[in-house]
Amino acid sequence: MTASGGANLTSAGGLWAMLRRMGSNLAAWLATLLRPPWPPAARLQPLWPPTRPVVRGAVILLLLVVGAMAALDWWMTAQALRLMPGWLSGFFAVITDFGKSGWFLWPIGLLLLIIAGSPSDALSRFSQLVLAAIVVRLGFLFIAIGLPGLFTTIVKRMIGRARPFASGTADPYLYAPFAWDQSYASLPSGHATNVFAAVVAIGAVWPQARPVMWIYAGVIAISRVVLGAHFPSDVIAGAIVGTVGALLVRRWFAARRLGFTVGADGAIRALTAPPSGRIKQVAARLLSQ
Repeated sequence: MTASGGANLTSAGGLWAMLRRMGSNLAAWLATLLRPPWPPAARLQPLWPPTRPVVRGAVILLLLVVGAMAALDWWMTAQALRLMPGWLSGFFAVITDFGKSGWFLWPIGLLLLIIAGSPSDALSRFSQLVLAAIVVRLGFLFIAIGLPGLFTTIVKRMIGRARPFASGTADPYLYAPFAWDQSYASLPSGHATNVFAAVVAIGAVWPQARPVMWIYAGVIAISRVVLGAHFPSDVIAGAIVGTVGALLVRRWFAARRLGFTVGADGAIRALTAPPSGRIKQVAARLLSQ
């Protein structure tokens, strides 16, 4: 999964060698991600969930969102605006910014680029395997969080649902499809998509982080309604997209035995991660190159 050759970055030749190594590694990682499923993935027959349960689940989730539109949207939006103390609104105004995907994607993407450009061929075979395991997990987090967010960014502008008070009133049935206007990009909530995708992705890699991640996602979701940025049904729809999207990405990785594996019962389980001590050793060796 790595290209060979270290280089001195103080020279133009060294920088070019690093960029070539980075490009070669990124191409190799992409090829690994797109390779055919690993044979035991046959236990996931069919590879993606059967059509009938998917359709049934989609109908149930759609009814949940539509029900929230009818029963919750106008009432909860009005109540939040009327009853929320100013100090609490100020708190949520600060907190809500942490629901942006960039808080996850920028550091993860930067780490991947640093590793891709590092002369890892100088490492021992075992250290290279540890590094590969790190790359797989970082790649999973990046895709599992980024892909649902990208989907929402496009779809919400096609749907064109008005945000609360975009027209001066909390009208949950005001739409302008394909308007490509931020005021008409309410459904689904992008913040909710990001944080619930992060809950699933990070929880899949580090199960011990799940309680904290659920609290984080809940606070961000509430903030979007309290601040009048979204209706409750927007947040519910975003949570569904983020959760389902991250689970599908996990399924894709498991089918190729990348970070996850398929058990004899067809269940997806995370592969054992390298110990933190070994990760620190590999990082120190890379930095010393």
